[in-house]
Amino acid sequence: MFSKSKINEPGPKAGEAPQQSSAPAPAPTGDARPVTPKQKPPASVLSADLVIEGNIKTTGDIQIEGNVQGDIRAHLLTVGEGATVKGELTADDVVIHGRIVGRVRGLKVRLTSSARVEGDIIHKTIAIESGAHFEGSVQRQDDPLSTASAKSLPKPKQTEAAE
Repeated sequence: MFSKSKINEPGPKAGEAPQQSSAPAPAPTGDARPVTPKQKPPASVLSADLVIEGNIKTTGDIQIEGNVQGDIRAHLLTVGEGATVKGELTADDVVIHGRIVGRVRGLKVRLTSSARVEGDIIHKTIAIESGAHFEGSVQRQDDPLSTASAKSLPKPKQTEAAE
């Protein structure tokens, strides 16, 4: 019923083989760590003093506080109040506090009161707070993230300067 603790018993002397316990050792399982659900990593933050020229793609969350000239694709995309993005945004969830020049595609798109958007928005659900500035068209689609849906809207016209 009770077993004697071996904490205070002397260990094997040098040269002696350690005593084998009568209980069988547990079989090794390939992973000694306890099974816990995988935690979601924190959002990547691009600071206010950062300027990026090029596309950004992640399956995680990203928060833009600086300036980006290029397309951004993410799961959750937050554009900070002082941020400027010139390019296409594509994400499951888009929250815009700053300035966007380009197309926005997302399942859920939210423009806060400080948002400034110049471009088309393709969405499944949208919320535009009072005070937000928006210039462009809005189109609801069941699958706004598919590339086929992007082709249904015409690209913004490029104007050429007269010589």
